Amino acid sequence: MSTAPFIYVSGPDDYLASRMAKDIWAELKKDVTDDFSIEVINGQAGKVDEVQEAVNRFRDAVQTLGLFGGRRVVWLKDVTFIADNVLGRSEGTTKACEDLQEILEGVNSDEVGVLISASPVDRRKRFAKFLEKTGDYRPSGGVDGKGKGVEALVAAMSRECEAMQVSIARDAVEVLISKVNGNSRLLIEEIRKLGTYLGEPGGQITSKLIEELTPNFGEGDFFETTEAFFARDINWTLAALRRHFFSGNDARPVIASLQNRNRLLIQLRSLVDGGEIQTGGSGISKPTFERAAAKYAAFYDGLKSKSGFNVFTQNLWYMGKLISGGKFPTLKALIDHQLEFIRAFEEIVDRPNEQEEALRAMAIRCLA
Repeated sequence: MSTAPFIYVSGPDDYLASRMAKDIWAELKKDVTDDFSIEVINGQAGKVDEVQEAVNRFRDAVQTLGLFGGRRVVWLKDVTFIADNVLGRSEGTTKACEDLQEILEGVNSDEVGVLISASPVDRRKRFAKFLEKTGDYRPSGGVDGKGKGVEALVAAMSRECEAMQVSIARDAVEVLISKVNGNSRLLIEEIRKLGTYLGEPGGQITSKLIEELTPNFGEGDFFETTEAFFARDINWTLAALRRHFFSGNDARPVIASLQNRNRLLIQLRSLVDGGEIQTGGSGISKPTFERAAAKYAAFYDGLKSKSGFNVFTQNLWYMGKLISGGKFPTLKALIDHQLEFIRAFEEIVDRPNEQEEALRAMAIRCLA
């Protein structure tokens, strides 16, 4: 057990933070037999009065002696008032956080076990820094506003696969994350669904299974058509387009997804042909990739977040996957693809009721 006065869980993803805190809470309270010594306080607040009420309830909880003696445990759950928003910046909330800090500084962890979970959090705030420095800090991870934090989603996916006694193919990881548009809750639920579908321990979740059973959520990549197109498989591409339009979807997201992938491949092909990066059996050489990133950094000024316009913001393993397997088109072919995507877009503008026909014709021109 930690010797810190409290345990603090936070991250940009509220679902992952809540999920981690729930596991910690189960461990924290398992030896407490008196239900009156276990208390959960809701930290969600929409106005200053609610923040002050939560802090007052927390003060009472940690300072009240157990009815039958023994150790108490308190969870200040799902705190939302440390965020960078109007409530988090208000003077009343700042004062309430100062009161809460004073309470936490006086906690005796031998008498009271305290857990605090919060998301989102403005880590620049003085109180947030206090929580990280003083408590047993457990970052839950998650994708932030800049698209960083995919590693936490992969870790959560791996834990869920382990619990389901199944595995997931390496190339299927990126497919599933794109399908659910980086949503952690949907990611876990899809793993559960796919694991249940496999039916028995030891099965493997493949990219093909994901394409068959997992729909596209939100504004995520329309991955199957893109994967089929750049696998140079015309039959698969046409079948994927048929499934896409059968569900009543629009052509524009497909073209956008194809352009995003093609844009990355043009950059990669230029770097490979120019001898700037080296490739091998294990993918792209990391040292050469980093040298190229430093060399061309000036040309990508202002593109620090993950973007298809900047190949150096992408996952190196994923980039290696894109150019492996002998399916890496020539630079001329990639430029021709880009021109065909523009032509297809112009056709669906002119003939909005024939979108599927326009994309099928584009695919045939590119891949036949």
